[in-house]
Amino acid sequence: MSQLRIEPLSLDEWGTALPSSGTEVFHTPAVLAAIDEHFDGEMHLFGVFKGQEPVALFPTFVRRNPLGRVVVSPPPSMAIPYIGPVMMPNSPKQSAYESVNREFADLVVEELGIRSNRTFVRLLCSPAYLDPRPFEWTGFAVKPSFTYRLDLGGRSLDEIQAQFSSSLRREIRQARELDITIADEGLDGARVVYDDVVSRYDEQDEPFGMPWEFVESLVENLGDRCRVYVARGPDGGYLSGMIVPFSDEVGYFWLGGARGEYDGVSINSLLHWTIIEDIVEDEALASVTEYDLVGANTERLCNYKSKFGGELVPYYVVESTGVGMNLAKRTYQLLNKGSERIATK
Repeated sequence: MSQLRIEPLSLDEWGTALPSSGTEVFHTPAVLAAIDEHFDGEMHLFGVFKGQEPVALFPTFVRRNPLGRVVVSPPPSMAIPYIGPVMMPNSPKQSAYESVNREFADLVVEELGIRSNRTFVRLLCSPAYLDPRPFEWTGFAVKPSFTYRLDLGGRSLDEIQAQFSSSLRREIRQARELDITIADEGLDGARVVYDDVVSRYDEQDEPFGMPWEFVESLVENLGDRCRVYVARGPDGGYLSGMIVPFSDEVGYFWLGGARGEYDGVSINSLLHWTIIEDIVEDEALASVTEYDLVGANTERLCNYKSKFGGELVPYYVVESTGVGMNLAKRTYQLLNKGSERIATK
């Protein structure tokens, strides 16, 4: 008999149970509330408990269609790179972690009924979820994806820049010599960044399914845990921008960087460097020690992102298998098309 039980949670209960470390900004009530408001489906938050102590949390998003159900974490078309489970076993022993993880997976599969061949499942687990094997043992496909994360904790700006490629350091130096200003422009700046990304997709005849209203809610809900870096030229004209949400530990290059050159110089490199400077020097971000470049799975973009010298960090994708899932998978990929950001350096 299982020692654990699974319970649905309200958003307030989720916020109380969420640990103070080892989670992504996308796990926070602020972001989940924005998703819930704009996701065309149902959000279900689950807690797994041992006695009164939470040992795992799991946000899921369910959409029904005539062919069955789609159960995902995170939802498509919102450019969220990963959410997935949060594990917090009440023992540091590996055996305890694995025992809780196995029971957690069994409870989730049973509660959501996701063994059904009429349910398509896709989970993009956060880098902190290190062991997806129980899902593989249950019959799901598991594969790694990757992101780049820069370790900024306890390091000087000179030490950080020393790990950059020489071409990246040169781009930053050249951009700093130009008459360019970079400032946090808040919600108004977020709209300009969003419109620029949409325009970039339109130019390349690609759909961009994420609604502005979701971006607006996310930026507003996060408050001072989200900054919108906007670069402007000498005449005040928009050059480029990036929306950067922060967890207690990580800053994320979430949205933007669609256009990146001014006077033949990369502006996005200077934007990234300004974000890094803030993380290192701004007391308001003192707990933040990493910068996530969000994605290392597209060769063209990796050619640029690798120049920052960050660590290649894996995270796991859990997905339904079988011939009957092919149509559901194609439907999901179509819905998620707009989350595959077109970005340049």
